[in-house]
Amino acid sequence: MEERKIALITGGSRGIGKAIALKLASSGYDIVINYAGNTEAALKTVDEIKALGQNAEAYKFDVSNRTEVEENLTSIIEKYKRIDVLVNNAGITRDDLFIRMTDDKWSDVINTNLNSAFYVTKPVVKLMMKQRFGSIVNTTSVVGVYGNAGQANYSSAKAGLIGFTKSLAKELGGRNIRVNAVAPGFIATDMTKDLTNTEEYLKLISLKRMGTAEDVANAVKFLAVDAEYVTGQVLEVDGGMII
Repeated sequence: MEERKIALITGGSRGIGKAIALKLASSGYDIVINYAGNTEAALKTVDEIKALGQNAEAYKFDVSNRTEVEENLTSIIEKYKRIDVLVNNAGITRDDLFIRMTDDKWSDVINTNLNSAFYVTKPVVKLMMKQRFGSIVNTTSVVGVYGNAGQANYSSAKAGLIGFTKSLAKELGGRNIRVNAVAPGFIATDMTKDLTNTEEYLKLISLKRMGTAEDVANAVKFLAVDAEYVTGQVLEVDGGMII
C-alpha cells in the first residue's frame, strides 16, 4: 500500500494558510495545520479538508515559542513518521512608523514571522534528511524584497525569510530537499481588509485587482509539488505590482 503524503502548514486555519491547506489536500496530501487561537476556524478547515477525502488534524501552539514548537513537532513526527511538505506560513503585522515602533512591536513580528521558521523547520529538516526528500515553502512578501514605509519590522522578518530560504536550499539540495518561497503582494485577506487606500494600491498593479488567497495557494502548490527542479527561488505573486 502506498504511503500517504503529509503536508504541515503553520498558520493554516484561515486566509492564505487555509487556501494552501485545501490546495494541497486537493493534490492528494493529508494535512496537519498549526493555528494560534481560533479553534472554530481551525476545526472548520479540518472538516473541509476531510470533505475532499484527505485526513486532517489541527494542532494549537504558538510558533514563536520554542518549547511549544518542540513539544508539538515531536508529537506530529511520532504520529505521522514523515513530512513531505512544510509550509512556513504563520505571520502577523504590527505596523508603525519606525520612529514610533515599540520594542514589543518589533520583537513580536520578528519572533512570529522569522524565528518561528527556525523553530519549526529544524525538526522537520532532520526528518526530511532521513527520508532523503522533502519540499519546504516559506511565505515571505514583496515588502521583504522592496521594503515598505511603516513596516520595518515586517519587511525585516520577510527579508530574513528570503535569506533563510536561499541558504537552506544550498545546504539541503544534496539530500533531495527543495526550499523555495512565495512573496505575495496585495492579497485580499483579514490582514488587508481594513486598509483605506485600496484604490491607490490597485493603480500600481498591472492586473488591476487584488490577489486572492487561492492565487497564493496555486503558487505554493507549484513550488511544493510540481517544480521538481526548482529550489532557492522566490516567486512574487503580486499581479505585476512590482515590475
